[in-house]
Amino acid sequence: MFIQTESTPNPATLKFLPGQEVLETGTADFLSAEAAQQSPLAARIFAVEGVKGVFFGTDFVTVTKDEDVIWDHIKPSILGAIMEHYQSGQPVMQGAAQAAHAEHDGPDSEIVNQIKQLLDTRVRPAVAQDGGDITFHGFERGVVYLHMQGACAGCPSSTLTLKMGIENLLRHYIPEVTEVRPVAV
Repeated sequence: MFIQTESTPNPATLKFLPGQEVLETGTADFLSAEAAQQSPLAARIFAVEGVKGVFFGTDFVTVTKDEDVIWDHIKPSILGAIMEHYQSGQPVMQGAAQAAHAEHDGPDSEIVNQIKQLLDTRVRPAVAQDGGDITFHGFERGVVYLHMQGACAGCPSSTLTLKMGIENLLRHYIPEVTEVRPVAV
């Protein structure tokens, strides 16, 4: 098994491409070893000292490290954990991956559907290339709340991506949108 790695805009996060499907649909974000208990793969990766977060996409795994850890010191152990997992035959997840967007109903549900469609077709594929995901969390009084995951969470360029990229895109296509803000879940 050959696992490729790619850097991301977030220096604390690396993208690992195992050359196999990671998740059939959706994403999974684990911010602690305790949260990773539903995933044998995430639990193996968290067993590597210095791992702070694990995120799964359809064909990639992103791993975020602690600030004081050097990639050259933990990257071989992470590669070994991923390889060991795929050789074990265990499932990546025990149960289903999380739904991409938060549910929303109400008088502005048509606007929310437009927001979700633009996120799914224009934003999420580009963000996945960088090892992360951005999902809809809410819409209130013209403000769109988005949740950033994987390489996007804590990335130095995430504010620029939100304000200059996503906010401008949504405001262009949906006049009711006045602002985009990140939300921590």
